[in-house]
Amino acid sequence: MCKMNRQFLSALAFSALVFSAQAQDTKGGISEGMLQQLKESYQGTPSDQALRNAISGNDIRKLALNLDNLKGMDTHFSIKVKSKGVSDQKSSGRCWLFTGMNVMRAKAIGKYDLGSFEYSQAYSFFYDQLEKANLFLQGVIDTGKKPMDDQMVDWLFRHPLSDGGTFTGVVDIVSKYGLVPKDVMPETNSSDNTARMANLLGLKLREQGLQLRDMVAKGAKPAAIEKSKTEMLGVIYRMLVLNLGVPPTEFEWTQYNPKGGGGNGYVYADELPEKVR
Repeated sequence: MCKMNRQFLSALAFSALVFSAQAQDTKGGISEGMLQQLKESYQGTPSDQALRNAISGNDIRKLALNLDNLKGMDTHFSIKVKSKGVSDQKSSGRCWLFTGMNVMRAKAIGKYDLGSFEYSQAYSFFYDQLEKANLFLQGVIDTGKKPMDDQMVDWLFRHPLSDGGTFTGVVDIVSKYGLVPKDVMPETNSSDNTARMANLLGLKLREQGLQLRDMVAKGAKPAAIEKSKTEMLGVIYRMLVLNLGVPPTEFEWTQYNPKGGGGNGYVYADELPEKVR
């Protein structure tokens, strides 16, 4: 049995050498001579052995920490943001959204003397996903005559949408759709854990994208393509509603006095300052 194993391993090693030799025939590949030089360049010193042992069982970032660099580090700031509570993005890639909304949240807390207060991340996230879905479908239409292996087309179908973004995305969404308090449209399981929803949206968008490309290939009129895109976005809108809730168009909200004494009555959406709405 041991003899058979040795023969089997020898065959594997021989096959690996054959394929390796074929791979090195291409220009710029790692030749046998270069590989030998690489092997010889590694000295295997006691220091290397100690480092390898340490890294194998520890976080290299902690091992690389230089405590001397911490001396004299100034951790004080001249400006402190009054956040009044921590906002949690949980298992989602919405750090960009939370960061941007926390900046506006601090301004609202200070201006209106609010207690614990947050804007609805789910509300803004809803429209972020809808806008990205539209961007994908429109991109598919615009590149409809290009082959599937075109770099732009390939990228679109690989990345139909995501929950990532930048601060400019916050500005775009808030400028177009406004803001609502968090208790008007609270978080859901899908907003806290976006992976499953993103996967389902991505599958549906790819399916819709192929349908749009088929329409373009058959010479459909722009009006017909635009109509189909709108109907497709209706499906995406429904999926977002089922996962995130219905975005409110108007609401009643009670502003409570953080110092006690009850609320200040109802505040309607159209009564909020333009920058807050």
